[in-house]
Parts: sequence; C-alpha cells; structure tokens
Amino acid sequence: MAVRLFVFDAYGTLFDVGGAARQAAAEPGAEAWADRWVALAAQWRRKQLEYSWIRAVAGAHADFWQVTQVALDWTLEAEGLADPQLRQRLLDLYYELPVFPEVPEMLRQMKELGFTLAILSNDSPPMLQAAVVSAGITPFVDAVLSIEEVEVFKPDPAVYAMVGACFGVAPPEIGFVSSNGWDACSAAAFGFHAIWVNREGAPMDRLQGRPAHELSDLHALPILVAGMGDGNGRSR
Repeated sequence: MAVRLFVFDAYGTLFDVGGAARQAAAEPGAEAWADRWVALAAQWRRKQLEYSWIRAVAGAHADFWQVTQVALDWTLEAEGLADPQLRQRLLDLYYELPVFPEVPEMLRQMKELGFTLAILSNDSPPMLQAAVVSAGITPFVDAVLSIEEVEVFKPDPAVYAMVGACFGVAPPEIGFVSSNGWDACSAAAFGFHAIWVNREGAPMDRLQGRPAHELSDLHALPILVAGMGDGNGRSR
C-alpha cells in the first residue's frame, strides 16, 4: 500500500529540545552554570517524558506545558539551580525552540515530492503553534495534531489513531518520523511506515515494533522517500 502522507514528531525530531538551555547558557549572568547546560537539557527532557508516561499509565492526564514546567522544576532542584528568573527564562525560550538546521529544506523537498505533511505531538496546541510559527515552517505543514484531542500521551494507540481519523487513510499509508526510538517502534507496531531519526546513535529499543528505516538526521529523508511517491504522494 502506498505511503500518502508523512507525520513528524515535534520535539527532538523537528525542534531542538536542547535549544532553550543552550541559549540561556550563552546569555550574561549564566556563567555559574553555563558549563552544565547539556546535562540540564538532558535531565529536563528525561523527566518530561517520564512524567508523560506515568500520567498516561495512571490515567492522570495534564497538558504537556504543565508537565514541562514541573519537569523543569525537578531538574533545577536536582542541579542546585532553583532560581525563579532562570526558570522563567528557560520556559520562555522553550516556546521558541529552534528547528534542527536541515529541517526547513527537508520539509520543502518533501512538499515538492507531493506528500501531505503533518505534526503529531504530545505537546499542547499553544506550544505547538508557537513553535511552528517561530521556526517559520508554517507553509510546509498541512496539519498540527496534539494529543490533547484524546487526552493521553504517546505511545497510547489512541494518539496514532488520530492521524487516520484526520486524513481518512489507513496506517500503512502513513509515514511516521520520530527521533524517539520508543515512539518509532510504537508507531511501527500500530502499522505506520515508521522511520527512526537516531540523532544520538543509540541502540534500537527492544519493543513491540521495529521502524522500517533508521537515519542519523533528516537530511536524507527526501531521498529515502522519493521512491515512495510519483509527485502526488503515491507510490511508483
């Protein structure tokens, strides 16, 4: 069955989740902690994901912006950086995260190949819209889907089912791209044509599905998928 559209995870796949800590560390006044920004960003992201999984399993949903804030609070305390001004600066910057350098050109090429493009993310609609607009990628994105429609975080199958409901296509017709191994594996198990963007060179997760392809970044994605379409999102 032909792949007709591609859906991207947002944070870590299109948007650089380390961007907020990296920029804050480069600003005046950050000298005391600037050499720890990488660890801070990694801890923040890890707690963000952990809290989303726990809430999904517990049936205790909260929107991702709340999860992002409490994950940051934990991280700042763990790093000995419980500074209200730093907290606010990091949250402000998170609303304007940069995309990875290859993203705009990759999206442009994907559109030229004729594919419909969408984002499917754990994040709340205001966060997603702010990020898309700030990054200047609005012209390339046909739809932005938030899990707030079903109020459960990935990898719950209800999240992946949103794509078919929105576009009226079956799972095998959907290409799914994520930098999170667990997300790519779960999407593959759901039936998507999953592509894992393994930016960190990590081992494949031992889960219930396996992505069809693995890339180190998004540069080569248009080349990879060109054989799946004829310029109208249909396979050759």
